[in-house]
Amino acid sequence: MSLLAIKDLNQAYGGSRTLWDINIEIQSGSRMCLMGRNGMGKTTLLKCIMGLIPALSGKIMFQNNDLLRAPTERRARLGIGYVPQGREIFPQLTVRENLEVGLAGRRDKQPTIPEQVFDLFPVLKQMLGRRGGDLSGGQQQQLAIGRALVLKPKLLILDEPTEGLQPNIVQEIGDIIVQLNSEADVTVMLVEQKLLFARKVASEFRILEKGRCVVGGAIEELSDDHVREHLAV
Repeated sequence: MSLLAIKDLNQAYGGSRTLWDINIEIQSGSRMCLMGRNGMGKTTLLKCIMGLIPALSGKIMFQNNDLLRAPTERRARLGIGYVPQGREIFPQLTVRENLEVGLAGRRDKQPTIPEQVFDLFPVLKQMLGRRGGDLSGGQQQQLAIGRALVLKPKLLILDEPTEGLQPNIVQEIGDIIVQLNSEADVTVMLVEQKLLFARKVASEFRILEKGRCVVGGAIEELSDDHVREHLAV
C-alpha cells in the first residue's frame, strides 16, 4: 500500500526550476534511498515533502492527506519525522530539551520522551543533561534521529544520515534504520551518497539527475552501469 505518493511535482527558486515532474511512490514498510550527484535536487525534494519550501505544482499525498499546501507542523502530526542534513540540533539546549522539542509535534500530546528512543540510543539517556553542542558528531546524529522518533513517525526521512561519521557509527546507524523498519513498522526514505550503505540499508532506490527522476527499482537492480552513468564523479 502506498504511504507517500508524489505526483508531477515541480519546484522552482525564482525563475530557476529545480524539480521537474517528479513521480515517486513509497510503499508502506519499504526503505527508499534517493540517490544522485550533488546539486541534483535530492534535498530540495525532501524539503518539499516536509513543507519547508513551497512546491510549484503537483501533488504530495500521505495516507490520502493532500500535503501540498499543508504547514510543516501538520505533516509532523500526521506522522512524518525528518532528520535534516547537518543534523540541526539545538547546540545550547540539553539532550533532554532537544528531545522534548519533538513532543510538540505529537498528535496524542504525550508529555514524556518514549523509552524506545533510549532503547535504540542508550548513550542519550546517559547524557540527558549535557548540551547538544558538546556531543560528538555521531552522538549528535543519534540525537537528531531520536528527536524525529519522539514523534512516533510512520515515515522517517533522513537526509545524508552518515555524513561525516566514523565507519563504526555509520554501521550502527544502518543497523538502527533496518531495525526501526522491521521491528517498529517505520517506513524509511533517505538520501545517501555511500553506495555500500545504500545497498545494505535500502530496499528500493530512485536516482535524481538535474531535478528529474531518471531511474529506479529494487536495490538489487542498481547496476554498475547506473552508477557510472548517474552517480560517479
